[in-house]
Amino acid sequence: MLQYAIVTAAYWAFTLTDGALRMLVVLHFHQLGYSPLDIASLFLFYEFFGVVTNLVGGWLAARLGLASTLIVGLFLQVGALSMLLVDPSMLTVAYVMVAQALSGIAKDLSKMSAKSSVKLLAEDAHGQLYRWVAALTGSKNALKGVGFFLGGALLGGFGFQGAIMGMVATLLVVAIGTTVFLDRGIGRSAFKPRFRDVFSKSREVNWLSAARLFLFGSRDVWFVVALPVYLQVQFGWTSLSVGTLLAGWIMGYGLIQALAPAITGNRGKRHPDGRTAVSWGAVLAVLPVGIVLSQSIGADPVGAIVVGLLAYGGVFAVNSAVHSYLIVSYAEHDGVSLDVGFYYMSNALGRLLGTVLSGWVFQEYGFDACLWVSAGFVLLAVLISFHLPQHTNRTDQLFRGNRRG
Repeated sequence: MLQYAIVTAAYWAFTLTDGALRMLVVLHFHQLGYSPLDIASLFLFYEFFGVVTNLVGGWLAARLGLASTLIVGLFLQVGALSMLLVDPSMLTVAYVMVAQALSGIAKDLSKMSAKSSVKLLAEDAHGQLYRWVAALTGSKNALKGVGFFLGGALLGGFGFQGAIMGMVATLLVVAIGTTVFLDRGIGRSAFKPRFRDVFSKSREVNWLSAARLFLFGSRDVWFVVALPVYLQVQFGWTSLSVGTLLAGWIMGYGLIQALAPAITGNRGKRHPDGRTAVSWGAVLAVLPVGIVLSQSIGADPVGAIVVGLLAYGGVFAVNSAVHSYLIVSYAEHDGVSLDVGFYYMSNALGRLLGTVLSGWVFQEYGFDACLWVSAGFVLLAVLISFHLPQHTNRTDQLFRGNRRG
C-alpha cells in the first residue's frame, strides 16, 4: 500500500504539470497569433511519441520494472518543461514540437506504470479492481482539471516562463523523492519478453484497443484545439475564463469516473463487459449531435456548448472508466505492462488523430463540423465494442494462462 501510494502521488504530481502545460501552450501560442492548425501541430510529436512510448515502454517495464519507467517519465517531464525556459524568440513551432515530444513520452510512461500497478495490487477481488481503477483514473483527471485551471491562471498572473519555472521546481522535488523511496522491483516480469510481445495476442485486448482509439479521437477532435480557440475567437473569452471552464469540466469528468462503479451497477457479480461499453457508447454518440442541433433551432450558443460539454463529459467519463477497467481486467498478470502498453498505444493514436483533426477541421469547416466528426467516431467505437465479450467469467478474466509462453 505504501508503494502504491508513492506511485499514485508521483502520477498525480505529473498530471498537474501535464494539464497546466497543455493549457499554457494552447492559450499562449494562440495569443501570439498562431492558427488553430499551427497550434494542433505543436502536439503532433506529443501524441505520436505517446504511440511509440506505450509499445516500447510496456516492454521495458516488463524487463526493468514499473518503478524504473515511472522515474524516467518524471525526469523526462522536468527536461521537457526546462526546454521551454529559453528566450521567447527561440520558441518556434519545431522547437516546441520537440519539447512536447519529450512530454508525450513522459506522460505515457507515467500512465502505463501507474495503471499497470493497479492490476498487481487488486487482482484478487474483481469488484475491488474496478473501484481502484476508477478511483485512480478519476483522481488523475480531476487533478488534470486543476492543472488546466492553473495553466490559465498562471499564464495571466506570471506569464509563460514564470509558470514553467514553478512547475519545473515542483516536479523535480517529486522526481527525486520517488527515486529515493520507490521499490525498483514493482511490476518486473518473471519472464524476459521479446520485443514482438509488445503486440497483444489477446482478441479482447485488440478489440478494446480499437474501440479506445475512436473513443478518445471523438473527444479530442473538438476539445483540444477547436473548443478553447472557438470560445476566445467567437465569444471573446479570456484565457482565465477558458482555463476555468475546461478545468471544471476535467474535474467533474474525473469525479464521475471515480463514481463509475456505482453508476454502472457494480454490485455483487455485476461488472462491466462488452454490453456495458456498447450501451454507454450509444448514449455518448447522441450528445455532439445534440449540441449542433440545439444551436440550429435558435438556442443560446454559449449555453448549448456549456451544457452539452458537461453532459458529454459525464457520459464520456463513464465510457472511459469502463474501458480502463476492462483493459486491466483482460491483461495478463505476468507482463501486465505489455497489454496495458499496447492498449494505451491505441489511446495515444486516437488522441493524435483527434488533435490533428481538431485543428484542421475547425480551421477549414468550423466548430460544428468537429462535433459531427466526434459523433461519427463514437459510432465506430460502439460498432467495434460489439466484439467484446459479454458476461465474462471472473476466473477466466483474472487468472488466464500465459499466452506468451
